Amino acid sequence: MLVAFSVTPIGAGEAVGEIVAEAVRVVRASGLPNRTDAMFTTIEGEWDEVMTVIKQAVDAVAEQAPRVSLVLKADMREGVTDALSEKVETIERVLADD
Repeated sequence: MLVAFSVTPIGAGEAVGEIVAEAVRVVRASGLPNRTDAMFTTIEGEWDEVMTVIKQAVDAVAEQAPRVSLVLKADMREGVTDALSEKVETIERVLADD
């Protein structure tokens, strides 16, 4: 499965980049395929392992903020692997044909 998620510290001031970086650090340390952009971090793996990492990322932010917002979007498709790269590669191939 792929899960795109965003963890936002609330009540920790306006500059929250250092706190959000702790969540990304947890994801990267997990060893699961992942990608971070300006809005979301996307992680790929099995349900239990992905959800465990997301919980750990939320917990890391909660250590430094009195409140945490979590947004999730999941794509669950049995038998698919490397979707994190393949979905983007498909779009890039289509765009290259233009």
